[in-house]
Amino acid sequence: MFSSPDVQASTRRWWALGLIATAQFMVIMDTSIIGVALPRMQADLGFTQHNLSWVFNAYVIAFGGLLLLGGRLSDLFGARRLFGAGWFVLLAGSLVAGFAGNVSVELTGRALQGVGAALIAPSALTLLMMLFGSNPRELTKALALYGAAAPAGGTAGVFLGGVITQYISWPWVFFINVPIAVIALFGTRTLMPTGAMSGRGSVDIFGALSVTLGLAAAVYGVVRAPEAGWGSGEIWIALGVAAVLLVTFVISQAVRREPLMRLSIFRTPNLGAANLAQMLLGGAWIPMWFFLNLYLQQVLGYTAFPSGAALLPMTGLIMLGMIVLAPRVISRLGPKPPIVLGLVILALGLGWLSLIRPDGNFWADVLPASLVAALGMSLAFIPSLGTAISSARPEEGGLAAGIVNTSYQVGSALGLAAMTAVAAAYGAGQFGNAPALTDGFSAAFLGAGGIAIAGAILTLLTLRTPPATGEATPAESGADTTIG
Repeated sequence: MFSSPDVQASTRRWWALGLIATAQFMVIMDTSIIGVALPRMQADLGFTQHNLSWVFNAYVIAFGGLLLLGGRLSDLFGARRLFGAGWFVLLAGSLVAGFAGNVSVELTGRALQGVGAALIAPSALTLLMMLFGSNPRELTKALALYGAAAPAGGTAGVFLGGVITQYISWPWVFFINVPIAVIALFGTRTLMPTGAMSGRGSVDIFGALSVTLGLAAAVYGVVRAPEAGWGSGEIWIALGVAAVLLVTFVISQAVRREPLMRLSIFRTPNLGAANLAQMLLGGAWIPMWFFLNLYLQQVLGYTAFPSGAALLPMTGLIMLGMIVLAPRVISRLGPKPPIVLGLVILALGLGWLSLIRPDGNFWADVLPASLVAALGMSLAFIPSLGTAISSARPEEGGLAAGIVNTSYQVGSALGLAAMTAVAAAYGAGQFGNAPALTDGFSAAFLGAGGIAIAGAILTLLTLRTPPATGEATPAESGADTTIG
């Protein structure tokens, strides 16, 4: 017996979702897999304690800064084409990073990985909307699985990073991408819908460069400040350049006929508020993950494998919360309450983590607080993501996906930069001094908690609750049905 064409098409859609979720899994895994390997990379390549965060930031700045360009290219030339190109660039960057013998080559490879991720992420979300956007119930399930792939990638990254670093060698945290990218390149052609592409319009290279370089200059200034001093001319020049570039980007988008980011898109109800929530969520979550890895290894003395395994309960709870809990809460309450509640719970978990001790242990100092933070993340992520990507017009799906991914990654980079500065100011630069390191990491957790509280307050003030009547705008109705 043969399956009907409808059954075959439905099955193919879910296989395609598997590849899209794999893409999300991989781009997040590439942010987290280096966490456990950082001390080994620091010793082998010559990173200092202050500039070690650039192994993360080189990836995230390229990723976050070029996501808008990736979204625009996806709209112009087709999501499937950009999806495949992204995998190819990610593969190349992984080879460069794995074979690196010094700091500059390593950061070049990480930046290339970020470029690949910037092409993959918005096109993946666009493909998801093409496949499931016509059925709100299926779209909710697809978004939940897509969202759960992020913490799954984070968990796999931390765990695999520990296994690979301890039992093989740290370059293999990058080489692991190669076979997966090859499989994805073959799967893209057979599973993904071709979709429409306008093929018309220009590509705003100036806008992409100005926002990326502006973000890089801002992160450089904030990360470098504790070492050079906030009164240093170097710091003020870097921050000044960042301000000029970012203001130039905004002005260019306002006057350009075919901008990288149409500024009027933010007039869409809830799009700006949802993106702000995503930005502050990333700004709180990523510093927690980064400094928790360092606390486990540099203070508690965990080796690479136990350090990765220690974070498995936290990420398992995130996956469970995103797949099971968050959709039910959204269905009952709508998107706004779980975003606000999730950010508050995340802040409580970060406040608890700030109580870590130099002679602490996993069971008392890490596990309970990290589970509370994970619960908050699982509640806030899905509704803010769903609201952001479903608020825009269908023909701007790539742009909306690029904006929301940019918001999260820019928030991650700036949040980590700021908390790196806070940690250094409170003693985290004194490698080998457990009390000083603990004080610095504790201050970073507390600062990240403040970011989460700010996110909860701003979401409460800015995110609209869709009306119960049939008077909603298409964007509001789309946001409501997508995640409810």
